[in-house]
Amino acid sequence: MSSPEIASLSWGQMKVKGCSTTYKDCKVWPGGSRTWDWRETGTNHSPGVQPADLEEVVKKGVKTVVIGRGMSEALQVPASTVDYLKKNGIDVLVLQTEKAVAEYNALAAQGVRVGGVFHSTC
Repeated sequence: MSSPEIASLSWGQMKVKGCSTTYKDCKVWPGGSRTWDWRETGTNHSPGVQPADLEEVVKKGVKTVVIGRGMSEALQVPASTVDYLKKNGIDVLVLQTEKAVAEYNALAAQGVRVGGVFHSTC
């Protein structure tokens, strides 16, 4: 199964190819996507993305995870979260969301088993 292309991104809205849902924040992985609901793990801009936010994506067997920190990079990514991915043998890219989506789509187009979590506002 391949990682789905992120078809569009604008402030507060993301669309994933093959999915009718418009997301504010989303998780994507080979074969699927869903809303990234920060309330599930108690995530806030600070301290930011927690390993618990990424577990679902990691369990899909990804080789690379791309984290989109928001349009203004307000979402933090602690070193402990990066370490969690690296300890699981996963490459990680932490970028401003527009750059993150471009990188994710490029990797997906190359057939890389890539997943990601993306914040589409601040």
